[in-house]
Amino acid sequence: MASMEEDFPRGGTAKKPTESKIEVQRTEVDNLFQSNEQAETKKRKGASKDAGKKPKKPKTDKGDGLTLNAAAKCVEILHIKNVKEGLLMLGCVKEVTDFEVTVSLPCGMQGFLSIMNICDSYTKLLGEQLDSADPEDICSLRHLFHPGMVVRCAVAKLDVAKRGSLSIQLSINPKLVNKALTSGSLKAGMALSGCVESVEDHGYIVDIGLSGTKAFLPKKTVKDQHNNPEELKVGQYLTSLVEEVKNEGRVVRLSVSPPTGAQACAGPGQGWNLTNLLPGLLVKATIKKVTKHGLILDFLSSFSGQVDVLHMEPEQTSGYAEGAEVRACVLYVEPSARLVGLSLRSHLVQPGARVDHAPAGGDRVGEVVKDCKMIAMHHMSGAVVELPDKTLAFVHRNHLKEPNEPANENRVLAMTEHSCRILDFSPMDQIHFVSLRKSVIEKRFYRYQDLEAGQVVEGTVSILLDHGMVVHLSDHIRGLVPRTHLSDILLKNPEKKYVVGMKIKCRVLSVDAESKKLYLTRKKALVESSLPLFLSYADARPGRVSHSYIVCIKDFGCIVRFYNSVKGLVPLHELSSQPVVCPEDLFYVGQVLKAKVLQCDPDKAKMVLSFKAAVEGGTEEAAKPQFDCEVGKRLEAKVLKKSVNGLEVAILPDEIRAVLPTMHLSDHMSNCPLLWESMQEGDSISNLICFNKNKQTIMVTKKPTVRWSLEEGVVAKDFSEVTVGMQLVGFIKNIMSYGVFVEFPYGLVGLAPKSAMTDKFISDTTTAFQPGQTVIAKVTNLDVEKRRFLVTLKISEVISPEGDAQTRLINGLQERRAVTEVFAARENSDLRQQLAALTVGQKLKLTVDTAKDSGATFKSDDLAGATITATKHHVMGVNLTSGQKATAVVLHVDVLSTCVHVSILSKLVAKKKSLAEGSKYPAMVQHVSKDFAIVSLGDTAQLTVIQTGSHLNEVFLSESEKLKAGMSLSVEVVEPSCPALLGLPLVSWECVAPKRLRTTSENQASARGHRFGDIVRGTVRTVKPASVLVALEDGGTGSVHVSEVVELAEVRQGSFPTSTVKVGSAVTARVIGGREASSHRFLPFSHPKFTYTIPELTLIPSKLDESEDFKAVSAKEKLSGYTVGEEITCFVSKFNPDRKSLEVTTDPCVTGTVDLLAMITDPKDGGHPEKVYKLGQAVHARVVEVTSKPQRFVLSLTGVHKLETGGVTLGMVTNIQPQVGLLVKLPFGNSGTVAVTDLADAYRPNPLDGFSKDQLLRCFLLGVENGKWQLSLRPSRLNPQQTKPAKDPEVLSVDELKVGQIIRGYVKSVGEQGVFIRLSRSITGRAQLQQSTKYFVNNHKVLFKHLTPNTLLTTKIHSIDEEEELVHLSLLPGDTGKPDVLPESLGLPLRLIGEEKKEHDSKKKKRSASESEQKPAESQVPTKKKKKTKKAKTDDSDSGVEVYFREEEDKGDQEEPKSESVKQVASGSAGRSRLQVAAGFSWDVHLSSLKPASTAQEGDSSDGEDQDGSSKPQKKSRRELQQEKKAAEKALVQRESELMDPSLRPQDAAAFERLLLASPDSSLLWLQYMAHHLQATQIEQARAVAERALKTISFREEQEKLNVWVALLNLENMYGTEESLKKVFERALQFCEPTPVYQQLADIYAKCDKTKEAEGLYKTMVKRFRQNKAVWLSYGTFLLQQGQSDGASALLQRALKSLPSKESVDVIAKFAQLEFRYGDSEKGRTMFDKVLTSYPKRTDLWSVFIDLMVKHGSQKEVRALFDRVIHLSVSVKKIKFFFKRYLEYEKKHGTPQSIQAVKEKAMEFVEAKGTEASNQ
Repeated sequence: MASMEEDFPRGGTAKKPTESKIEVQRTEVDNLFQSNEQAETKKRKGASKDAGKKPKKPKTDKGDGLTLNAAAKCVEILHIKNVKEGLLMLGCVKEVTDFEVTVSLPCGMQGFLSIMNICDSYTKLLGEQLDSADPEDICSLRHLFHPGMVVRCAVAKLDVAKRGSLSIQLSINPKLVNKALTSGSLKAGMALSGCVESVEDHGYIVDIGLSGTKAFLPKKTVKDQHNNPEELKVGQYLTSLVEEVKNEGRVVRLSVSPPTGAQACAGPGQGWNLTNLLPGLLVKATIKKVTKHGLILDFLSSFSGQVDVLHMEPEQTSGYAEGAEVRACVLYVEPSARLVGLSLRSHLVQPGARVDHAPAGGDRVGEVVKDCKMIAMHHMSGAVVELPDKTLAFVHRNHLKEPNEPANENRVLAMTEHSCRILDFSPMDQIHFVSLRKSVIEKRFYRYQDLEAGQVVEGTVSILLDHGMVVHLSDHIRGLVPRTHLSDILLKNPEKKYVVGMKIKCRVLSVDAESKKLYLTRKKALVESSLPLFLSYADARPGRVSHSYIVCIKDFGCIVRFYNSVKGLVPLHELSSQPVVCPEDLFYVGQVLKAKVLQCDPDKAKMVLSFKAAVEGGTEEAAKPQFDCEVGKRLEAKVLKKSVNGLEVAILPDEIRAVLPTMHLSDHMSNCPLLWESMQEGDSISNLICFNKNKQTIMVTKKPTVRWSLEEGVVAKDFSEVTVGMQLVGFIKNIMSYGVFVEFPYGLVGLAPKSAMTDKFISDTTTAFQPGQTVIAKVTNLDVEKRRFLVTLKISEVISPEGDAQTRLINGLQERRAVTEVFAARENSDLRQQLAALTVGQKLKLTVDTAKDSGATFKSDDLAGATITATKHHVMGVNLTSGQKATAVVLHVDVLSTCVHVSILSKLVAKKKSLAEGSKYPAMVQHVSKDFAIVSLGDTAQLTVIQTGSHLNEVFLSESEKLKAGMSLSVEVVEPSCPALLGLPLVSWECVAPKRLRTTSENQASARGHRFGDIVRGTVRTVKPASVLVALEDGGTGSVHVSEVVELAEVRQGSFPTSTVKVGSAVTARVIGGREASSHRFLPFSHPKFTYTIPELTLIPSKLDESEDFKAVSAKEKLSGYTVGEEITCFVSKFNPDRKSLEVTTDPCVTGTVDLLAMITDPKDGGHPEKVYKLGQAVHARVVEVTSKPQRFVLSLTGVHKLETGGVTLGMVTNIQPQVGLLVKLPFGNSGTVAVTDLADAYRPNPLDGFSKDQLLRCFLLGVENGKWQLSLRPSRLNPQQTKPAKDPEVLSVDELKVGQIIRGYVKSVGEQGVFIRLSRSITGRAQLQQSTKYFVNNHKVLFKHLTPNTLLTTKIHSIDEEEELVHLSLLPGDTGKPDVLPESLGLPLRLIGEEKKEHDSKKKKRSASESEQKPAESQVPTKKKKKTKKAKTDDSDSGVEVYFREEEDKGDQEEPKSESVKQVASGSAGRSRLQVAAGFSWDVHLSSLKPASTAQEGDSSDGEDQDGSSKPQKKSRRELQQEKKAAEKALVQRESELMDPSLRPQDAAAFERLLLASPDSSLLWLQYMAHHLQATQIEQARAVAERALKTISFREEQEKLNVWVALLNLENMYGTEESLKKVFERALQFCEPTPVYQQLADIYAKCDKTKEAEGLYKTMVKRFRQNKAVWLSYGTFLLQQGQSDGASALLQRALKSLPSKESVDVIAKFAQLEFRYGDSEKGRTMFDKVLTSYPKRTDLWSVFIDLMVKHGSQKEVRALFDRVIHLSVSVKKIKFFFKRYLEYEKKHGTPQSIQAVKEKAMEFVEAKGTEASNQ
């Protein structure tokens, strides 16, 4: 029980002292352990009930858990994967920063202690300091913690870092660390950790994490032990001893005594158990088992713990023996795993020992150590290695191998020597942790100390922030590239240039290893700078030049910075050779410039530099040729080295190094990799040209077009030469999402934005160009300040050089030939040499090898080993068999893959015809090879080669745009036999296919197009149901819409107009519009001269008459010509199966829609409506809706366009609801309902079962109610001519019904008032419960279970109330002739009426008087009193009470009925006429009904049995009954008093509602009701209550209403928005006196620290209520509370001006009082002095002044004031009052002498006044 008290404290009264003593004397640790474990683990398996076994049980459990581990020999170190939230550990502070403490944990782990996880009081203090914005008193983490400090901590949270590693978040909050301790478990001698909560006069309140326990630490003990004059600070961590426990653990006295604390071992008497065991406790332990990998110990007589290899004393490892006693320190506790880790290390166990946070040999972290020996391997933990200096180090098992390698510990152990890198030093384990991973050892940077300013490093972009970009150099090293250093210029959208994961090169600007801050730069000028770096002021010797960047621009010059915070000034006169007035106009922050040192003073860290001197010096240097190479000069070079991206070459003859990128080998991108493959180291390359050079590299190119531009001078040598409109040749440098960067000779780079890349629309820039592609660009924009320019690559805006296409073709083919020859010569292969000799168009004699559908392969004796193929296109029309001889013509030779493509088409193999220059031929593409295509010229049997792209900038966005075999072209011969093409003709070409039209000018379009009204002739090509296609005489195609074939007047319903037109017939038509070629959308008429590619025609004869005026009519005009209800002819265009709608057209440009319900009249057609209407069919439709904006044209094909009452329509079931019936969707956007009684003429039991969603129905329209149609599905409505009468006819009104009529209906609902039965859609009858069943039912729920909604019942009309239109029904079997609605199996009692009842009454009268007195009659009453529509008639012979009885009635069972629904009542007033009342209540025993029914029954029955027939016991029985009545009455009174008790707060909404009925004007009650909702966070309900209160409270109760308004304002302030608060405030002003409303809101703002809002409100108040003194005082109070003393003084002056002069004195006095209370008491005293000097007779003010001075002033000042007062010239009576006060003051604060002095002064006063004073 005691332990239960600990775990579940009851609160309230404290335990008795005797119990406390017994508890202390027992000290049953094991028992405590057991009960706590049960509470903790919820009686887990193995917990014993036997008290005798309790001491052994925990040990057994614990031992079992650890024995399993020990048996497997896996005592292992604590791994991070086993760390869980709530784990308690001992840690050592390693490093302290501003907001976080790094804590070393056992087993080499590391955790982080956030500033928010110290303790609650420190967190609160931080919040207050932040709010006050005065951080002077704040105590930082550096004051609270120091490296080497040992702390108890708990794992608060395990965070997963971005790279997947776990981060341990710690807490030293005592509430978490000491969570398992309770007030009752505190014992003297315990060592507890806590944090200083507050500093008091004589000591400290220490937070030890126990609610309800105050721990006090006297200052004396702290000073004695620490010899430290400084006080402890709030939040300071302490480990203290419990000296004394008082009041059952509610008050604890502590002492800080580190040596004693270290020596004192925790004993069994202190009540430790596994749940509350704390790390850091010293225990005496016995070694239970010694294993290779650690020890298992027993401690505190019942616990087992483990010591891993890291925490055995290294010198004594071999000396540990089983049974030996040792001192151990608890290292960590994991209660859920029942694991306790212990340490035997001297730095934790020995008294006075300190933990060294740094190793003795200095900081060696990051050092790579070779020649290490492995001493021991511990499975599951790691290995111990010995470094060359004999110190030991530990390798965690994860660092014995690479992350992805399988573990092989034996192989590692077998190695004699190891190299390792020291990862870290663990203060808790006093050992270095090292890694054997090769990847870690070879890392260039492991720590920030490994980095130096000026180093060029490579990293990965990690994240983009507003102020810069974070770059990871390794897993643990990251640096920041500030925003100004992301590029040479400031980037507006850095995310477009940098993406996460991108590899980048940076240079280190500065590194601070201690704070782990690394700054990098991405400025190209700094990263690639070859100038000396200024890392310190010593490096900046006068005369030296280095790159600097501007950090600040001032009027007197620019401040520039180098590396490691080295900075200097460039004065105004040194900025430029030209005079500079405003440096900001010429320079910008972040700009990189060369600067020359003029003066430098390293001691003062000052430096003066010059931009001017650096530029002048640089010019002189540039004059000296560094390289004998200039841009634009033709060169020859030798290949030195091949790399992936290009070739390193040496320019001959001077062997100057240069770079030739792969993409610069050719203008044709497909040739570049071929040329690169053909090059070998040592090869010579000619025709190179230098296009760019800087101080580091020379860039050369072999692109013929770039070479031509440099030689012809079509270049800009500098940015200053670039002009808008200039055309330059360049190449694609970089492709970004927003455009491409184009590089030009001399290193100039321009940007072609996405919109200027091509004439076509592009969504993805990467599909348009390739990096390195040669382009012609035209400059469009210049930004001189930022030295940037924009270019366009649109073919329509750039002009190609004359003959450019032919020159590039010749160059490209020559390059391919050169590659072929190189490969042929290098391989020294006969086959390759033979293949190289083959030319396009050469004829070969071949033998068929295989022939398939996909083509054929051939073989040749001359070309043995070559693959000779022909595609199916090139063997078309020729039957080939294997072995057959054939003549073929060569199309393409691929020497690399030894493949020859041939054709055996007769038109290509035939004899070649000669060509004439300038002649044009149709051509066909025969073969395509990347950038080149082979074409055949007409029937001349001539082949030639063309380029697939006719322009440098041509873009192919899709495959369909590219040339393909079989495509037709039109060519013009430029040169019949071109030597450069090896005799092949040189041609120019263009595509004839519409898809490949290059440029289509407007004049060409107008020549081919057709204008509106043109008469055209043609032949019918295709006839479709909805259109006719006509081949026009001019080669075009026209379209005729179905409505334009025949005159509308001649169109018959159901006919197909297009069927009258025959294919091949000649027709004359007229152009009436046009269609888009792609979407076939009808184009609007914009202009009479507008032309169309696909003209829209008409064949109607009346429209072909040219003499008639023929006007174009727009769709809008046509739509406006239609009216709702009009019948029109239209044509079926399309059926939409998703929407189930039909599209019809009346005209080429007008399309209408017909919904399914407006399309068909027979539900059978609903499955496939498209079968009813065929495409192109003419139909008559009615217009339902027509609007032109938005365009909406809805039609109906059923002949009606709106619904009318009495009509029949088609509907679709959308929902089935038992209470309503069917919800039906109707045509034309209407909806309706079908009541259950209108579903059929004959009702059936489950009326809704036969219907489903989306079912189509024919519905009769009865009428509209509330916008919804009332429908009927009765056949008698749908087919009135049907003669068959309805079994259940419709009942339209109550008049049609007659009393006694039998009628059927459906159950609507069952309630307390009876069974409601739906007789028709508008009439519902009711059968009261008595008329519903012959059985007596206590509760309507019995009927509710058996009569579900829509149950079909037969009823008899009992009565009709025509005035109220109420129909009373009967369901009784005697009336309906049907079985009872309730089954007999329920065993309910019968209810008797009429003759049966009389018979029962006569039986009752015959019984003896005594029997009638003793035994209560079984009279019963119905459950609920029915709601009567008319006054009930009473029968003379009937008493008015209906009597119920059981058929199997006998004496024994009368008093104890089986059915719970039958309750007994006494028959004390037999013979009297009684009323029918609610069940469970009788006039005789009305009070006893308050008791439970079962109790009353048992009492009555026992009385009846025991006192059978005796008279005395009868009296006793009555007396008992009277006593019971009195007891019941007493209980009732008590309950009423409870309800009346105002102090008793209601607990639910119902209770509040009851109280509010009694006190509707009580604002307190309303506010409590609101608070009740707010506690459950029901904000909206609380608002609703407030609104109800405002409506309910009487308008006279102004204060009560104001209280509610204030509560509502409070609610909106806390939970609402500014808008909602403002609205409530404005409403409150309307309904209440404004002044208090303003004041209350100001108070609310002030309490919530919304100072700004409060001040604004007060300003409004003093303007609006300037005559109100209270407002000024309230504002003054607020200002002084905020510490705005000057503001209060100014306010006082304003108040004195605004208020009447008679108020001035009071106002000043009040402000003076406020100064005393909230401001400066000296100022208040001065104000009082001034007022009282002017008004000395205001004794009331003197009295107030005295009170304030007694409270705030010194005794000297108070006495001086009293002396002034007693000498005032006021009435003697008043002076006498002040003398009394003076005397009281002296008695309280003075001495006997001072008291005597006052008395003497009084005597003097009396003597002076004489007789007058004594009479007073």
